[in-house]
Amino acid sequence: MRPQQLVAAVVAVTPWLDGTADTPARTELAAAVRLSLRTLEQVAPGRTVEVRVPPFAAVQCITGPRHTRGTPPNVVETDPRTWLELATGRLLWADAAAAGRITASGSRAGDVAGWLPLVR
Repeated sequence: MRPQQLVAAVVAVTPWLDGTADTPARTELAAAVRLSLRTLEQVAPGRTVEVRVPPFAAVQCITGPRHTRGTPPNVVETDPRTWLELATGRLLWADAAAAGRITASGSRAGDVAGWLPLVR
């Protein structure tokens, strides 16, 4: 994955994130979510935390104990808009958590915050 691809995908959904446009086409939204999650997976390699953004994608990241079966002990789940706001620095992890926009379980789930934003 090239950084230009992520930037282009995020630019395509920026008017929606800014609140100046309706929800983007599903393909545009899916591309922005998937590319940003893949970027997280690349910059924070590992299998300690699973980050889920249904219905588009889930990745495992962050170095530490590896999870192999069943429900992972460290899980972050959020909706596409919240994820993209976090990935672009429009929303801080603490604010999203306080507002109930993130479900985070496990002692390492919050480590994802240290890798955000992924793109500005």
